[in-house]
Amino acid sequence: MTRKARIFEFVRHHCDATGLTTEMVAQALALARSNVSKELNALVRDGQLTKLTGRPVRYTQPELAATSPATPAQARPARPKQISTATTTMAPKVGATDIFESMIGTHESLQNQVEQAKAAILYPPRGLNTLVIGPTGSGKTYFANTMYEFAETQGVLTNPQGLITFNCADYAHNPELLMSHLFGYIKGSFTGANEDKDGLIQEADGGMLFLDEVHRLPPEGQEMIFYFMDHGTYSRLGETAKNHHANVRLVCATTEDPKSSLLQTFVRRIPITIQLPAFNQRSAKERLALLKALLSLEAARINKQIRLTEDVVQALLGSVTYGNVGQLKSNIQLVCAQGFVNSIENDTEINITMDDLPQNIRSGLMTVASNRHELGAISELLDPVLIVKPNDGPTPLRNKNDNYELPYNLYEIIGDKASLLRREGLDKEHINRFITTDINLHLKSFYKQTQMNVSPENKLAEIVDQDVIDFTKTAQATIQELLGYNFKDNFIYAVSLHISSFIKRIQAGKPMRQMSADMLAMVKEYPAEIKAAQVLKQGLDERYHLPIPQSEVYYLAILLISLKSMQLDGKVGVFVAAHGMSTASSMTQVVGQLLDDYDADAFDMPLDMDPEVAYGHVKAQIQKLDAGNGVLMLVDMGSLTTFGKRIQKETGIAIRTIDMVTTPVVLEAVRKSGLIDSDLETIFRELVGFKGYSRISRNLPTEQTEVPAEPAATTQPDGNHRAIIAICATGVGTAERIKTILDSLLAQNFIEGITVFPISVVDMATRLDQISRSYQIIAATGIVKPKLDVPFISLEELLQGGGEKFIDQLAMGLNAPQSKLADTQELTPELCEKYLGDYFTFLNPRKLTTILWQYSEVINQSLESPMSNAFRIDLIMHLAGALERTAIKDQITAPEEELPTMTTSKWYPIVQQANQQLTDQLQLTFSEAENYYIVQSLETHQAKLA
Repeated sequence: MTRKARIFEFVRHHCDATGLTTEMVAQALALARSNVSKELNALVRDGQLTKLTGRPVRYTQPELAATSPATPAQARPARPKQISTATTTMAPKVGATDIFESMIGTHESLQNQVEQAKAAILYPPRGLNTLVIGPTGSGKTYFANTMYEFAETQGVLTNPQGLITFNCADYAHNPELLMSHLFGYIKGSFTGANEDKDGLIQEADGGMLFLDEVHRLPPEGQEMIFYFMDHGTYSRLGETAKNHHANVRLVCATTEDPKSSLLQTFVRRIPITIQLPAFNQRSAKERLALLKALLSLEAARINKQIRLTEDVVQALLGSVTYGNVGQLKSNIQLVCAQGFVNSIENDTEINITMDDLPQNIRSGLMTVASNRHELGAISELLDPVLIVKPNDGPTPLRNKNDNYELPYNLYEIIGDKASLLRREGLDKEHINRFITTDINLHLKSFYKQTQMNVSPENKLAEIVDQDVIDFTKTAQATIQELLGYNFKDNFIYAVSLHISSFIKRIQAGKPMRQMSADMLAMVKEYPAEIKAAQVLKQGLDERYHLPIPQSEVYYLAILLISLKSMQLDGKVGVFVAAHGMSTASSMTQVVGQLLDDYDADAFDMPLDMDPEVAYGHVKAQIQKLDAGNGVLMLVDMGSLTTFGKRIQKETGIAIRTIDMVTTPVVLEAVRKSGLIDSDLETIFRELVGFKGYSRISRNLPTEQTEVPAEPAATTQPDGNHRAIIAICATGVGTAERIKTILDSLLAQNFIEGITVFPISVVDMATRLDQISRSYQIIAATGIVKPKLDVPFISLEELLQGGGEKFIDQLAMGLNAPQSKLADTQELTPELCEKYLGDYFTFLNPRKLTTILWQYSEVINQSLESPMSNAFRIDLIMHLAGALERTAIKDQITAPEEELPTMTTSKWYPIVQQANQQLTDQLQLTFSEAENYYIVQSLETHQAKLA
């Protein structure tokens, strides 16, 4: 007898008009609750059982349902006015508690997010899948748990059993194990699979599944998930047919940009995207409310009230730099534990003062004090002393999946240890010392498992030589000892960037700027900083053997004064605007990670936005940003380059504009705007010739001409607008892939201002002429070498890892000898598999290599001479791109007027013959546009051989 039949027979023999619950049946038959729920719902769909309304859900026979005091959930034809099943299960309960009302920020910073979440949950008939995005510690897990609680109180879940949670990072390095946890497996599917097992998707049937760190889900896992989202069916590991069904609401969470970390086919199937703000983006009122709520939790654990001074509260709020609410929670746990030790004799209260704070939290007070606006906003909300009682005010929703929730009561451990040490005769001072060590060990051991992998210094090392960073770290200790105060972490970033920029300036032979008499007089009022700067200069002399003028001592002194004072008022505003959904904001985000105290605003202009609409937004943001010393606009292109003069004319705000913005330019602009002697004109002049924080060992060609402040009305090639040409047979497919490779290489080597143009061999001469009118062509790559006196690398060499040598050729300049790169390997199917694995995301190279090689052999048999390596790899890469586009339904277009002539080509029937193999083996069919470009590729190759 099948499981379904057993369940039906049990219900038929044991139920009455009141029905049986899933739990009753599961316990009686010793079956998993999720399996019983699945089969009961299947019996309801078959009409063999009827589901009754109410909680918990009960099941009975249709003939008994008529006499039941509960209403059948399934509509009966005899009562046409009765609400349908979908409406009954999805309609929110009248008067149900809104759990979101207890969430801090519901009516402020999280208002839109809460409305989105409610809409996703209540949308008929089964809700909408949701993606929650936010930085580490911003509350994504908490938000998902609140969504579940809301769904349960609204009665929209058919089988509520708690939020089922899965962290995709736990098995990121073992995709097979990861997929088996999600989808289940059958006996024998892998070593150790001794029996069939359901996965979390089946367990969550009728409920909600939370996939945390979903960006760690491998592509094949994302494909299985979006198939499940589309069809509601899936297969377990080891099965081929997708014959399992589940009704699951999905909530996914990620810290990453979904455009770059997830398959777009996956993202497109999630209609609701909720962006949670970082802690420091929330209002002072909200941040203080969060702090009080977290303190209240600790007070409840201790069963004592907590007393904090005003400066302790400010230090805790200022100590949050990268971990958001999660970091605040861990910091509160640390200081409360230390306060508990110091107040262990007090039965009613623990008292926390600045002396109880470790240095990293104590420095948060300086962070708040350095921002006058921030300090004022927080001070208005605070009394000299804050007293928090157990469960004082709204208590945050607790959940078992909170990465920042200790799995034990730390205060009980402290109390027991203190009693033990006291019995052994230790005095209070020694007891405190032992227990403080214990606190740190407990917390470090716990948080090591959930540590935040944000390392701004790693990002800095991508821009500045590690040797400069090491020098700055060594110098920091010396400078702090000389000046008698400690700097924040941004000392490393600010001083490293300054030194790197200074060294680059000397290497480029540029003159050092002179300091005004007024500034010189001001600096001389800080003799201690001048002495410290002199020590820095001496260290630079000894380390780099560069001619460092005395004026640099004064600028180093200004930097030290600026880092000490953190004066934000009256700075030059930095405004970044660029086309795209996140181009500008991504640049300022990097700056924010490198420089703690920065003042830059960003505007992302979608490509379809009307310029007048964009102008209104930009104008409003600049008016808000201006602090009296003007605004530097950093833009990419197009209409954005014209906004500056217009805004200046209408508002009177001094504005200077620099186009072709890059992340290093934004970083340097923000760094310079933070210096005491900064003014708009000086920053503008110095940024005009800025070439980035190049590696000291690199010697890329430097142009002497300056970048114009506004776009020049000329079509002559500009040395600052450089281009690399990527050549393939058609200009699409392989050439686009080459562009991706080169863009990545250029970014890795921090070479700015170079555009890669994919072009076709067919119209190569015309396109080269067009490009050379506006760009200086500095290099070329692809399947054929153009008649240009520039470095060239073949496609095979590029794919075999010759990119770094190619970059070295660029670094040597246009007059460098055309060095021959290493001899290329013979092209084999194994080598093709490697290329496909390296450069395609959505394809399985192991499966496709043989198929594409066979395709190329069909073509090769029709050629008059054997196929060259260059053309074969070009063809295979093009075909792989076509397959990828076809699989993800990302169609390309071809000239409509030329499509009819394609069928007259001698290559068309040959292509159709080869295509048939793909159809037979992969069940994929190329569009006519894809066929057009394959035929064009063969026509071009034939013409080249003629």
